[in-house]
Amino acid sequence: MKKLKTRTLTLLALCIALNVVGSNIALMLKLPIYLDAIGTVLAAAVFGPLGGMLAGGATGVIMGTMDLYSLFFMPVQLVIGLVAGLVYRHVKPGTFRQNWWLALAISLPGTLLSTLITVILFHGITSSGSSMLVQVLLGTGMSKPLAVFLIQIGTDYLDRLITVYVVALVYRALRYKLPQQIN
Repeated sequence: MKKLKTRTLTLLALCIALNVVGSNIALMLKLPIYLDAIGTVLAAAVFGPLGGMLAGGATGVIMGTMDLYSLFFMPVQLVIGLVAGLVYRHVKPGTFRQNWWLALAISLPGTLLSTLITVILFHGITSSGSSMLVQVLLGTGMSKPLAVFLIQIGTDYLDRLITVYVVALVYRALRYKLPQQIN
């Protein structure tokens, strides 16, 4: 097994910290977005699918100690890390022209999984700010799975769009600081 360099471990730890900080900001402000996958996608862009899954999994465990819902959504973090790592094998993260479809490709698998988790385990209500939007749609008579899916697809896409823009900015900055690590 290849030894992990100090620089690699440090960057992975920073990615996890970025997820934890973003997630806590979204929870405290009850935002309808999550901000919990910026580090996951950054790790996937730099280290590939395994790095993204490692950052996402660690985030799920750490956040699960602060917000129990996060532990149940850890599979979503793993899927985001996997998909982002695969996507970024074919696309350079520092390009801004492709962010809209990158966000869509990265968010859709996680959206399907998070919708299932939200409906089956939590009956449509979680600790995120998007649950308030689900309640509004439920008040119109919409079915719970449809209401959760519609809110999830909108909030997940917006969250991943912000994420890929931030990752593109950070990746560009890192490319100049760590040229031997990031190509």
